[in-house]
Amino acid sequence: MVIPIADDNSRRRTTPGITYLLLAVNVLVFLAMVRATPAEQARLMATYAAVPRAILHDGPTAWLTLLTSMFMHAGWLHLAGNMLFLWIFGDNVEDAMGHLRYLGFYLLCGVVAGLTQVAVDPGGTTPLVGASGAIAGVLAAYVVLFPRGMVRTIVVLIPPLFVWPLLPAWLLIGGWFVLQFWSGLSSLGALATGGVAYWAHVGGFVLGAVLARPFARAGGVDHRLAVTRRYPQDLYRNDPYGRRPPRW
Repeated sequence: MVIPIADDNSRRRTTPGITYLLLAVNVLVFLAMVRATPAEQARLMATYAAVPRAILHDGPTAWLTLLTSMFMHAGWLHLAGNMLFLWIFGDNVEDAMGHLRYLGFYLLCGVVAGLTQVAVDPGGTTPLVGASGAIAGVLAAYVVLFPRGMVRTIVVLIPPLFVWPLLPAWLLIGGWFVLQFWSGLSSLGALATGGVAYWAHVGGFVLGAVLARPFARAGGVDHRLAVTRRYPQDLYRNDPYGRRPPRW
């Protein structure tokens, strides 16, 4: 088990307000659902969770669930895992894109993630909930924009034996994507039984990788500046004015 705890990338120009807002909304929605009665929880799931079959047959009202479902979670571990990844990787992606473009990027990745799952399982009746499709897009954008990013992780080898290595972001996130894709292939014969929406993760990730640089450039940030503070010298190699890297 590999658990990321922080990235080694402190270079930010602005406070990641949208990331903080998304974290707060997800937590508040989950707490509201926990406080609801079982009957109310069932009603909320029926109204706001995305169901593939309903999206294809019930019209525009069902389409809105592609947005509402990404702020709902099925349990504490589901919420904690998604929010941990958003907390670690979202701030730098938001800084590279700008606040509003980052919000649009996040929501678009979440919607396309849901549509990917619908395309793979059009007759599915299991509700889809969770921010993982949108966060998969954020992870892909982080790898594209910060190719030399490093992530501090806890690796559980043999409980209770732990190690705390520093792993390249491309290795951690790339390994996660490969696992999602392989698990998606393995689940094709058992989609009706529910479980993890692996294809939503794949769809959100692929879109995030495609849109990362265009959204960052639109935000006025050259993606070549998106390196960690460990490698600022790369920006000044062969600089004609003899400038030295700043202290980040």
